[in-house]
Amino acid sequence: MPEPGEKTPRSPWAWIPTLYIAEGIPYAIVASLSVALYKVLHVRNRDIAFYTSLLGLPWVLKPLWSPVVDILKTRRRWIWTMQFTVAAGLTALMMVLPAGNLLLWTVPLFLFVAVASATHDIAADGFYMLANSEGDQSYFSGVRNTFYRVASIGVQGPLLVLAGLLQKNLGHTASAWRLTFVIPVLVMAALAIYHRFALPFPEDDRPRERSPRFFNDFVRTFDEFLAKPDIILMILFLLTYRLAEALMLKMVQPFLLDGRAVGGLELGVDQVGWVYGTIGTIALLAGGVLGGIAISRRGLRACLWPMVIVMHAPDVVFVLLSTARPHNLGIIASCLAVEQFGYGFGFAAYMLYMIHIACGRHQTAHYAICTGFMALGVMLPGMCSGWLQEMLGYRFFFLLVLLATIPGFVMTALIPVDKDFGKRTKPVSPS
Repeated sequence: MPEPGEKTPRSPWAWIPTLYIAEGIPYAIVASLSVALYKVLHVRNRDIAFYTSLLGLPWVLKPLWSPVVDILKTRRRWIWTMQFTVAAGLTALMMVLPAGNLLLWTVPLFLFVAVASATHDIAADGFYMLANSEGDQSYFSGVRNTFYRVASIGVQGPLLVLAGLLQKNLGHTASAWRLTFVIPVLVMAALAIYHRFALPFPEDDRPRERSPRFFNDFVRTFDEFLAKPDIILMILFLLTYRLAEALMLKMVQPFLLDGRAVGGLELGVDQVGWVYGTIGTIALLAGGVLGGIAISRRGLRACLWPMVIVMHAPDVVFVLLSTARPHNLGIIASCLAVEQFGYGFGFAAYMLYMIHIACGRHQTAHYAICTGFMALGVMLPGMCSGWLQEMLGYRFFFLLVLLATIPGFVMTALIPVDKDFGKRTKPVSPS
C-alpha cells in the first residue's frame, strides 16, 4: 500500500535528531553495554572481546542485504519497522537475563538485535542522503553524530549508572540488568511510533519495480562500487583509520572495572557510567559537532589532516592512566574526556568520507558497503584485543594501540578527496 505524499516540507531538525538516537541506542547496547554486562558477570576479557566483537558481524555483512533495502519498499518504512523489531529483541533479551548459561542465551539475542539495527542503519543513512542536499548533509553530519552520541550517552552513562545502583540495592546482578533493559525497550517503541508519522516523504524514496533482473541489479550494485576510481585506497582507508580505536574499544571498560592487582583502575559500574559513559561521551559529542561545523565551512580536504592528528594523538592518555593508575576520579574523567573529544572530532571526517565514496547511483547501498568495511575494520582487531591484553597486560597493550595509529596516517596521505567536498553552499531552512 503506497504511503501518502507529503504536502509541506519538514525541517530536518524535526527528524534527524530522533532518527540518529534510534540508530545509536541498539548499537550502543550491543557494542558497549554488553561489555559491561559480561564483565560484571565475570566473563574473561578474551571472551568478552571475542563475542562482543563477533556481534559486530551484521554491520560487516549488511552490504549483502543493503540492495534489498534499496530495491524493496521505502527506506521510510524500513526505518520504523526495524525500530519495532529492535524493541522486540530487547524485550526477549530482558526476559532471559536471569537464566543460567548467560552466553548461550544472550549472544543469539544480541545478534538478533544487531541484525535489526544494521538493517535500520542501511535505511536511515540512505534516507538521510535522499532527504538532504549535499550541503545540508555536510552541515547535519555533526548534528547526526551528536544525537547518535546522545544515544550513546544515555546507554553508556545514565543507563549504566542505573544498572550499577540497582546492583548495589538489589544485590542480584542479573535482576538489576533485567530491570535496566525496560528503558531502552520503551524508548525504541516510542521512537518507532513517532517516526511512522514524523519522517518526511522524499520524492526519490520509493520502491523500485520488481523484475526478473533483481539478482543482476543486486550484483551490479557491488560491481559499480568496486569500479569507483581509487576504490582500493578508499577501502584500505576505511579499514585502517580506526585501527587503534578498534583494538582499544572492547578493553576500556574492563580496564576501568578490573582490580588494581591486575592493572585496572577498580572503578564501580556506576562510576564507569559517569566518567566514561557520560563525561567521556559528552566530550566525544562536542568533538563531533565541532568537526562537522569545521568541514561544512572549510571542506573535507582542508580538515582531514588536522582531524586525523587530533583523533589519534590523545590515545596516549591510556598509556598514562595504565602507568600511573590514579585514584582521583577527576583526573581519570579528564583524561577520558580529552581522548574522547579527539576521537569525536576526527571521526566526523571519517563519516563524511564515506558519503564522499557513496556519491552517485545506489548511494544507499554504497554507503552501507562503506559502513560494512568500517565495521570489519573494528570487528577483526576487536576479536583479538582481549587475547592481546591478557598476554601483554594493560600498559603494554595501550602502547601497542599507539603503534596501531600509524596505518591510519599512511592511508590519509594516499586517499583522493575532492577539493570542495563537504562545504555547505546554502543555509538550512528552519522549517
